[in-house]
Amino acid sequence: MTKYSVQKPHLDYLGMGSLKFKYQLSIPELVEDAVNNGEGTLADSGALAIDTGKFKGRSPKDRFIVADDVTNDTVWWGDVNIKISTQHFDQLYQKMLSYIGNKELYVRDAYACANKNYSTSIRVITEHAFQSIFANNLFLRYQDGEELPQQPEWTIIAIPSFLADPTTDGTRQSNFSILNFSKKIILIGGTAYTGEIKKGIFSVLNFVLPEQKNTLSMHCSANVGKDGDSAVFFGLSGTGKTTLSADPNRALVGDDEHGWGEGTIFNFEGGCYAKCVDLTAEKEPQIYNAIKFGALLENINYFPGTRSVDFANIDKTENTRVAYPLHHIENALEPSVAPVPKNIFFLTADAFGVLPPISKLTPGQAMFHFISGYTAKVAGTETGVTEPQLTFSACFGKAFLPLHPTAYAKLLGEKMKKHQVNVWLVNTGWSGGAYGVGNRMKLSYTRAMITAALNGELENAEFVQHPVFGLAMPQACTNVPSEILNPKNTWSNPQEYDTKANELALAFLNNFKDFEAFADEEMKKGMPKLAEIVA
Repeated sequence: MTKYSVQKPHLDYLGMGSLKFKYQLSIPELVEDAVNNGEGTLADSGALAIDTGKFKGRSPKDRFIVADDVTNDTVWWGDVNIKISTQHFDQLYQKMLSYIGNKELYVRDAYACANKNYSTSIRVITEHAFQSIFANNLFLRYQDGEELPQQPEWTIIAIPSFLADPTTDGTRQSNFSILNFSKKIILIGGTAYTGEIKKGIFSVLNFVLPEQKNTLSMHCSANVGKDGDSAVFFGLSGTGKTTLSADPNRALVGDDEHGWGEGTIFNFEGGCYAKCVDLTAEKEPQIYNAIKFGALLENINYFPGTRSVDFANIDKTENTRVAYPLHHIENALEPSVAPVPKNIFFLTADAFGVLPPISKLTPGQAMFHFISGYTAKVAGTETGVTEPQLTFSACFGKAFLPLHPTAYAKLLGEKMKKHQVNVWLVNTGWSGGAYGVGNRMKLSYTRAMITAALNGELENAEFVQHPVFGLAMPQACTNVPSEILNPKNTWSNPQEYDTKANELALAFLNNFKDFEAFADEEMKKGMPKLAEIVA
């Protein structure tokens, strides 16, 4: 039976005491509502398939933070963290309240951070049933018998059909995502892309945890072996975090957002938000098998005349997604809390085809590459990106960092040294030439190299140093052709490789100018050195 609530105690603190809403519906109830409301259809796998409309990726230029006494002197203001005034927030909030006054919404209570010593309660108020399914799948779920909060720490209000007026509301255009750290409210309007909901809370935790609990917030996936050997995978969307952490021989801690606290790492979330372009049961069986009733498919296409998903079809976007709860993965760790990592992997999709497929980093190199966060933005992850673009994203998550990147790099360096963690740079991008000439690194090779690092095989390998980046490259690895381990060997013209390596190194050095004033000598030793090219 559908739960229906008009209980004022739930929403009085928001000025929504008279709002009609459906509260904490079960997944079957939400799916039924979504289908009846015309929000989506059921695929033959049982998953609900929906379309997010105009926006099929995040819109970073339309994400704002309210500038006030809490944030003025602490937030890293600029092109990532864009200011909006308290007056504009309050005005927009009142307009949104008036807009939703006669609507029936969905309300869901959940929380973030699997380690209860760090957890944050969240209330998600949404216009659509599918958004509530997303919140159920991606955040952590209260269990039977647990007391739900009357007033949570943070509230998200996500109303896709509500449009801002840029001429009066202080926004860039009609869509927006606004974080208010004083009122602990996130407003989202003009977009149905669900990733804005999860990344809003990630940004919140990126502000709160390092500042208040000396905890490193990380844009990473994580898994753990049978002996408690945790591994962390940093990387931007499309570099393989979700894919590479889904290892049938290791328990999945989580696929995107984690904290590194005192003696522990823990998942911020209760689910996974995986890219599913070109997904097959053979290549990624765990993700493929997680797509069943309760999962939410976004912006996919069916084979004509069927309800079977054509994962190769990118007519709507390359950023096709599936959101599912962690327990849809057979070997998921619940609660998703694990020991501190023994190995850290920096994943980069190098569109230049320069970086080695795997290399071991010194502490200085690790901090340098963390603060650099080099990769290529993969098509579809953000609006307007249609092919890989060279980018540097500090801490592999610049778009979600309210604090200056050096705050996170310093925490990583401290924890890395304290626990003597191995750090590896893994190129999941191109080999044999740059994008358009070379080929994408085979997933099977990347998996074999990561397995060799995890089981200690590479500890005893012979290494050679990259002439420009100074990275230690293993000369042999089980199940990987030795000729690809040194990227220069894969290029038909070695001199062209040297030229491209210098070009990439110069891009690293230019990017690092923004951080060099804050860097210590150890970090600076990790910088690449331009090589002399012999004609």
